[in-house]
Amino acid sequence: MSQGSGGNVIAALCSFFLPGLGQLVQGRVLKALWHVILYGILWVVGLFGAIPLFLIMHIWSCVEAARWTAR
Repeated sequence: MSQGSGGNVIAALCSFFLPGLGQLVQGRVLKALWHVILYGILWVVGLFGAIPLFLIMHIWSCVEAARWTAR
């Protein structure tokens, strides 16, 4: 997939609903696992803070999936 391709748009939309899902759709299992773990940590930390940090993870995961290019 190239940057801006239809597959990357679908992956970015998947990551909007669950960070890491877009990376999994792209076949990047370890990266997807990393996003899910980090999202979980930020979700727990965000519960006790004023800033919902997990929202940052949603945005980062979407952008990272949309900008990914295969080598």
